[in-house]
Amino acid sequence: MAGLTVAVRGLTKRFGERTVLRDLDLDIAPGEFVALLGRSGSGKSTLLKVLAGLDTDTTGSATVDGQVSVAFQQPRLLPWRRVWRNVVLGLHPVVGRDAALAALAEVRLVDHADAWPRTLSGGEAQRVSLARALVREPDLLLLDEPFGALDALTRLAMHRLVETLWQRHKPAVLLVTHDVDEALLLADRVLVLDDGRIGSEYVLTHPRPRELSDHIDIRARVLRDLGVTDRATA
Repeated sequence: MAGLTVAVRGLTKRFGERTVLRDLDLDIAPGEFVALLGRSGSGKSTLLKVLAGLDTDTTGSATVDGQVSVAFQQPRLLPWRRVWRNVVLGLHPVVGRDAALAALAEVRLVDHADAWPRTLSGGEAQRVSLARALVREPDLLLLDEPFGALDALTRLAMHRLVETLWQRHKPAVLLVTHDVDEALLLADRVLVLDDGRIGSEYVLTHPRPRELSDHIDIRARVLRDLGVTDRATA
C-alpha cells in the first residue's frame, strides 16, 4: 500500500451465483487519472461502490489511503436545499457557505449559489455535483459515468472542466465510463474489465490537451477489447 492511493488485491464480488468481480487486482497512484471501461454488467460500477465504501460484502481487500468523494451519473441534489447547501451537504457545520462559494466558483457557478436545483440545466447540476465532491478535498475522486446524460457539447465542456480541476487539485481519479473517446482524452491509464478482472491496460503518454488522433491505434484496440469490430458495427 505504501505510495498508493488505491490498492486492491484479490477482490471478488458475487451476487448470488453470479460472480461480477473475480480475484481483481488494481493499483492507483496519488494524482493518477485512471479510466475504467467494460461491457454493460462487467462490474465497473460495482468496483466503484466498493472503493467508495458503499459495498463491503466482498472477499479480498480494497484499501484507499485518504478521503474519497463520488460524483454519480445523476447529480442527486436535494430539491428542497439551495445549491450552496447541497454542496456542503453532510459536512461539519463549520464547513459553511464560504467553502461552498469557493467550490462553486471553481466550477463557474458561484452566481447560482442561492438557486434551487430545479432551475439548473443538466450540465449545471452536474457541475454542482463536482463542487460537492471537490469541497471535501478528496485524495480519491470517483466518477461514475458523470457525463452520460449530457448532450455532446456540454459533455465536451465538462471534460475540459474536470481536466482543469484535476490538474489543480491533483486527486487520484477513477472514471467509470462507456465512452472510449472520453477515456482516451482524460486518463493516464485506460483499463478494460473482462470476466471480472482487468483484461487489458493502456498507458497514455501524449501531453494534454489531447486530440483523438493521438491515440488512433489504442482506440481501435480498446474497441476490439470491448467487442466492437467492423463487423459488429456494420
